[in-house]
Amino acid sequence: MFTHAIARKPGMNFFNGLTTAHLGVPDYSRMIRQHKAYIQALQSVDLEVIVLEADIKYPDGYFVEDVAILTPEIAVITNPGAMARKGEEDSIELLLRRYRPTVRIQAPGTVEGGDVLMIGMHFFIGISARTNREGATQLAQILERYGYGWTSVQVEAGLHLKSNVNSVGEDTLLVVEDYAERKEFTGYAKIIVPKNEAYAANTLWINNHLFMPSGFPETRGRLAAAGLPLVELDMSEAQKMDGGLTCMSLRF
Repeated sequence: MFTHAIARKPGMNFFNGLTTAHLGVPDYSRMIRQHKAYIQALQSVDLEVIVLEADIKYPDGYFVEDVAILTPEIAVITNPGAMARKGEEDSIELLLRRYRPTVRIQAPGTVEGGDVLMIGMHFFIGISARTNREGATQLAQILERYGYGWTSVQVEAGLHLKSNVNSVGEDTLLVVEDYAERKEFTGYAKIIVPKNEAYAANTLWINNHLFMPSGFPETRGRLAAAGLPLVELDMSEAQKMDGGLTCMSLRF
């Protein structure tokens, strides 16, 4: 069970962040309301949530998941693959030192947390526009010291690996259609997200509750049929910025 989460408030200039979504200009007031609801949802599943103030130097800084990989033993501070995001990790590292030893991914390696999926003692590490093979290898070598296994996964579409696949329980994955037959995920049960609801693949399984974005009825039906306890959250403004439910917190 997780006991803590770290989040950061979106800044008034959050709409200046990086995005490929083409869904229109996000609304700051609506974003703040949605972020507050997200924090309350984390608190509702017994997490102590540390909420950091916005940092307008980094419009994408509220996507805190990308700057660290956490296990019970170590906090791996990443080297973001987007130049505009380099530096976000510094203040998070200072905070995480209260809870874990820290180690950093070193250039030319790049890693972003959205490409890293932990399931039990195994990690899937996406190779994407934001996480390169050098960074993935560095991360894997760190994780191996603590007994974790790992598999690299080439990310063919979507910003990050977790745009396409997430755990919804230790033996079950929620995946977009194009990932359903990927050999890297052989052995897992799969719930498939229809192509027209691909954004819903970014769900957050936390303390035996599943947070999913609202507005995706077919995916919701498939998850409900599997007996999963669902919490729906409006993610419209984060979606406009290529963000999702996993992106806005670090859980440990």
